[in-house]
This record gives sequence, structure tokens and C-alpha cells, in this order.
Amino acid sequence: MTKLLYIEASPRKERSASIEVSKVFLDTYAATHPGDRIEKLDLWNLSLPEFNGYVLDAKYAVLRGESHTPEQAKAWGDVVNMFEQFKSADKYVISLPMWNFSIPYKLKHYIDVISQPGLAFSYTPEEGYKGLVTGKPITVIYARGGEYQSGSGAEAYDLQRRYMELWLGFIGFVNIRSIIVEPMLYAPEVVASAKGIAKDMATAIAEHF
Repeated sequence: MTKLLYIEASPRKERSASIEVSKVFLDTYAATHPGDRIEKLDLWNLSLPEFNGYVLDAKYAVLRGESHTPEQAKAWGDVVNMFEQFKSADKYVISLPMWNFSIPYKLKHYIDVISQPGLAFSYTPEEGYKGLVTGKPITVIYARGGEYQSGSGAEAYDLQRRYMELWLGFIGFVNIRSIIVEPMLYAPEVVASAKGIAKDMATAIAEHF
């Protein structure tokens, strides 16, 4: 059975524009792909391993090609389990708001946990870095208060989409689709129009995702 993993990065829930648009995507996907399974990962209700102590030591042991101590192995197991949950999906949707021109710290924490050598990427002097999460499509739904599209005059401040696409490309994603929900802090009629455009795009992508 094909599994779509939906990662939710906003704590605002019913007030969140990114979640509102993602619901349209997921409802459309469920209706057009009835044999598939959707798994939700709410980062605000997820216990993420702290990246310190034995976990950090375990990462450097991997980088140096050393064996783990029992304490490191136990700590690293939590990281591996979280990554395996991520990699077990066949398709992905991530919804996130812009925070301080970038991404919420919960999402950054999650990325820091799963982006590990030997799991999400490999490195050799001959090949350099190589992403290991390959052959899978992903749709990312971005919500922003202002306007950051090309030509807006503020595109240089958009570290949200730029970071996500850099990270996704680094770990192996090629088929990346983006839905932008902006500007969410303008007049109500502007917000309603922007949401409508984003929802139409979400419907169109989900039907053939």
C-alpha cells in the first residue's frame, strides 16, 4: 500500500493558513487515491530526541567509522527509528509557516535529527555528498504573512522556501512541488483570494500526485 506522510509544522492549527490549504490537498488526495494510506506527523505533538550527549557522540562515531558504545547505540537507535519512519513513506507533504523569514524551530529540530550520515546522505571523496532519499515526490505548502515572490522586492528575505529546497535536494529529492500561501497579513479580501488560489493549486496537484 502506498503511504503518504504528511508533516505538519504549525502550532496554530485551525488558525493556520498552511494547515488549511494542506487539508484541501489531503482531502483531494484521499478521494482520488482511495487505496493509499495517509500518515500524519504533527511536530508539535512529537517527542524529538535531543541532539546532544550520546546522540552527538554516536553521530561522530559514524563519521569516523567507529563502533558505537552501548550507550551511543541506544541513543542512536532513537534517531534511526525516527528516520526510518520518515523514509518508509512513498510520498510526502509538508506544511509550514514562515517564522523570522525561515522555518519553525520544531521543523528545524526534526530535520537536524533525521539528516544523518548513512541514513539521509552518504559521503565519499570520489562522489562527494549523495542523497539517499530518492525517487519520491514531495509537495511543500508554505504560508507567509508578507509577499516574497520574485518581483516583490522582498524575495531575498525568503529563507523559508530556499532552505527547504536546499535541504530536500541535499538528501535526494528531485520531484519537489511548492504551493505558496501569501500574503496572510493583508486585507481580508486579499487573504481570501490568496487562499483560494493556493487551494486550487493544492487540488490540482493532489489529484495526480
